[in-house]
Amino acid sequence: MAGQTSFRLPQDMLRELSKLARQRGVPKSQLVREALEQYLAGTSSAQVAQPMSVRERSAPYIGAIRLPKGSGDEEISVRIRRNNWRD
Repeated sequence: MAGQTSFRLPQDMLRELSKLARQRGVPKSQLVREALEQYLAGTSSAQVAQPMSVRERSAPYIGAIRLPKGSGDEEISVRIRRNNWRD
């Protein structure tokens, strides 16, 4: 027996899926199965994206925080700037 799953699609994607299904004269579920089969057939463990490191996830935020002058944390601020790898 086949399994069943449900998921939500953005409206524009759902419209395109419906349009293509009508053009081909097949159910939307068939198009989704075909797309998943192609994706899974082309995916190997080497192609699967590896989780990002903490540095990669935090890169957009590095250097975004400025400590106010006179806060008593100048030493910390200097160390942060010194170790900011984007400088």
